[in-house]
Amino acid sequence: MTFANAILRFLFHLQLPFKLPKDVEVMNVHQNQEVQNACEQFYQKYYNDNNIRHIMLGINPGRFGGGITGIPFTDPIRLERNCGVTNNWQKKQELSSVFIYDMIEAYGGTDTFYKRYYISAISPLGFVKDGKNLNYYDDKSLMKKIEPFVADCVKKQLAFGISTNICFCIGEGTNLKHLQNFNDKYKWFDEVIGLPHPRFIMQYKLKQKDVYIQKYLDAFKKYV
Repeated sequence: MTFANAILRFLFHLQLPFKLPKDVEVMNVHQNQEVQNACEQFYQKYYNDNNIRHIMLGINPGRFGGGITGIPFTDPIRLERNCGVTNNWQKKQELSSVFIYDMIEAYGGTDTFYKRYYISAISPLGFVKDGKNLNYYDDKSLMKKIEPFVADCVKKQLAFGISTNICFCIGEGTNLKHLQNFNDKYKWFDEVIGLPHPRFIMQYKLKQKDVYIQKYLDAFKKYV
């Protein structure tokens, strides 16, 4: 089975094995046919092989990126403009997607980057509360319930052909803390390396964006 086919089978069968806390909703967009079509085009284009890749783990999908397209850190604009996958979604940008694709271009472009890296999230399913993005760790009840789901998802994705020497954590704060705690328990990776979160960069450090892109590139060069 190719890397692409393994990803698609994984994404299209994602299900939460627990009841959500009150007022929290899950974004399981991979059940949508348009999302499935976009994912098939994207992953067959970049992952139709059996290469070993390094994984980058974000928090969970947001409403305007992976919560629409089904592809982590990829909004409808970047999906069409950078990845060549035409789509009918409203062309509204996600700040994190803007940074990630600027970084990918600096790395050498989508073909070069995706040949070596696979982006996912600690929770591949996103959450919404009161119409806003909810991080898996922001709701205490959700955080208590989510660990078996997280563990199962990471284990399944490692089987795609993921190098276990290094994991890059997208986020240096709470996300990194929880991923390190999970990794201490489950021993998925030899080392977890934190990277500044794109949302933080785009919201608070925009003038230094190129400096942060270089931080990503330097980390890849140092650890991969």
